[in-house]
Amino acid sequence: MGATQSQEEPQSQTQFQQQSQHHQQPQPQPLESARRESWSSSPEGNTKMPLKPWNFQGPIPHNYQHILKDADSSVSNSSSWGKLLDQLYAGMFLAHKTKKYWVEKKSNSNCFVLYARELSITWAENPNYWRWEQQKEESGTMIELAKLKMVCWLEVHGKFDIGMVSPGILYQVSFIVMLKDSAKGWELPINVRLVLPGGRKQHHKENLMEKSRERWIEVPVGEFVTSEKDVGEMEISMYEYEGGMWKTGLLIQGVAIKPKN
Repeated sequence: MGATQSQEEPQSQTQFQQQSQHHQQPQPQPLESARRESWSSSPEGNTKMPLKPWNFQGPIPHNYQHILKDADSSVSNSSSWGKLLDQLYAGMFLAHKTKKYWVEKKSNSNCFVLYARELSITWAENPNYWRWEQQKEESGTMIELAKLKMVCWLEVHGKFDIGMVSPGILYQVSFIVMLKDSAKGWELPINVRLVLPGGRKQHHKENLMEKSRERWIEVPVGEFVTSEKDVGEMEISMYEYEGGMWKTGLLIQGVAIKPKN
């Protein structure tokens, strides 16, 4: 915006400037300005997030602005759309590193991990049964794991808003766990269950005795596809408490929600 004319400026000079401005040819909008990306304010009003530029040909990640409201690191005002996409492909931590969100580049689909702190684990705060440990995630960031010392009642639950996943994509939900070489008490299969909004259930048993040890594995829970009309939370569970056997040597990293490859 131009500066305001001073009230002390001579009348003749003011009239001359007004006439000059009246006859001045309008300047065309620079091409670079036309290509400039649009911005939207964050809920706090202090940080801005780049929106899709007009000449971007690909689809934008589903609901990404709503998801990033919980991001641990804000998007800089100077970030371009391309830089934001790079961040989404690499992954961003949410809700104080209890969740991670990233976009699978090939399918442009949202992916998530709910870390152990985001789950409800029976007796997890009792040091006689569970212990919380720090471990470096693949990006180098420290996250918390739940390490089982000894329980006969294994029960783990998680919830997730189904509106955060990409519509029309086949997703697989899995628990990310590790069994130590010293693990005992897993002779009975565990139960895994997925309950989708509306009460649709998927349930089966998994035999951890048949799984590899001393490395992270994904224990499949269920699969689903959503539409843009689907709302509500899904519930993810892993449990075994009917056999009465004392179990040891299990580490829980979290729950993965990502497209089935």
